[in-house]
Amino acid sequence: MSKIPSKNTKPELILRKALFSRGFRYRVNDRRLPGKPDIVLPKYKTIIFLHGCFWHRHEGCKYAYTPKTNTQFWIDKFNSNTERDKINAEKLTSMGWKILTVWECEIRHKYKHDIESLIDKIEEALLVNS
Repeated sequence: MSKIPSKNTKPELILRKALFSRGFRYRVNDRRLPGKPDIVLPKYKTIIFLHGCFWHRHEGCKYAYTPKTNTQFWIDKFNSNTERDKINAEKLTSMGWKILTVWECEIRHKYKHDIESLIDKIEEALLVNS
């Protein structure tokens, strides 16, 4: 697991590049905030978490499977990940931050050839929340 990158992953780079090209300015992995959010948009007081479907258990996603070996370890690992996500989200919302979650599969497949649609969706959420 130590070889799995926690930041600057391919989906993150794709999303960040698309946001920057649309004029959004952001911070990356801000350690001052709970959970070190992937993308922080201070102007909009909004945080974007880009969750991996496998690690953060995207419901109904084919990538959110449980390995067949050492199953109990994985179940405990996934439960601790999702519990930590909930705790960090509660802390951030109590601090006044709005949270958007983008799933890895959205970038891998749904918006693979049309990342602009995803950015439109994010921009709409930002403007509604402002």
